[in-house]
Amino acid sequence: MTDFLVLRSARRIVAKVGSALVTNGGSGIDRDAIARWAADVAHLHAKGVEVLFVSSGAVAEGMSRLGWHTRPKAISELQAAAAVGQMGLVNVYEQAFAAHGLRTAQILLTHEDLADRKRYLNARSTLTALLAHGVIPIINENDTVTTDEIKFGDNDTLGALVANLIDADALVLLTDQRGLYSADPRHDPNARFIAIGRADDPSHEAMAGGTGSAISRGGMLTKVLAARRAARSGVHTVIASGHERDVLQRLLAGEAIGTLLYATESNRGKRKGWLADHLQLRGRVQLDAGAARALLLGGKSLLPIGVTAVSGEFERGEVIGCIDEQGREIARGLTNYSASEAQRIMRHASSEIESLLGYVDDDELIHRDNLVILTT
Repeated sequence: MTDFLVLRSARRIVAKVGSALVTNGGSGIDRDAIARWAADVAHLHAKGVEVLFVSSGAVAEGMSRLGWHTRPKAISELQAAAAVGQMGLVNVYEQAFAAHGLRTAQILLTHEDLADRKRYLNARSTLTALLAHGVIPIINENDTVTTDEIKFGDNDTLGALVANLIDADALVLLTDQRGLYSADPRHDPNARFIAIGRADDPSHEAMAGGTGSAISRGGMLTKVLAARRAARSGVHTVIASGHERDVLQRLLAGEAIGTLLYATESNRGKRKGWLADHLQLRGRVQLDAGAARALLLGGKSLLPIGVTAVSGEFERGEVIGCIDEQGREIARGLTNYSASEAQRIMRHASSEIESLLGYVDDDELIHRDNLVILTT
């Protein structure tokens, strides 16, 4: 059985904190808590661990600033609260991390950003660039503009989507509870604590029924479902108390804090299967022998210099096929450039992209992380 020691090898994690933690139960932003998490992240950052923060709290902080004691039901009022609260929330994070010499960036996402292939790639590229520059992304749902109802636990799901997006090793869902129990321990004295379990175990849903507080719209159920979603890309999930001192450091040291819901699928297997089986091709690129060999034998990305022809009408982020000189489709993946752009840069070195297009999004036409081999 997998245990907490699996987290010791994690080099990139997504940590999600809920509204009840961030706002001290709804009485305004808990600056001390955010300062503790910033110190925790700074320690990991110094060891080369990349951390992305998904933070709830904008709506709750906006409610506090506006003097509202109950969560409104009207979407316009929820959006207004998010807009007001986001100002204070981001400012506190910035100051807390700056105290450790770390820079932060605000990233506001909707689920549609990650469902649309072009916006998916843009979000991935932005987050990857921020991490490469040592910046800590502070991510939240863009509640101020979303047209769907702001559902409970949404940021648990967002945390899982972000973990899959940037190939994280672990997702840590920090809450005001110790972890997952067989029943609600606040009402059942016989509730059994679940230390370790499979993320895809269906019995966890029944254990986690119920919603959160009047401030947080989340609950244990959304965390269990988020863990299942993250596990599809091989990401392990921990549900732990955000009140624990140095919780992230201790988890990544292998200490058994909270509940570990471990993934049984490999990271690459599920993602490659998704690319291979579930997306329609929007176009094709013909490869020379060297490029085909680099993909099949070298595990390389597809560079524009190896492309000899482009067919179809596709945009950045859509799926295209890679055809060898014998006409076989040997791979497919998410393209970083549109069909017209690919035609202009094919047979050219990556260093020439900017001079040919006037800009450069990526050095690769298809990055190896977004490419699946179909034949050997």
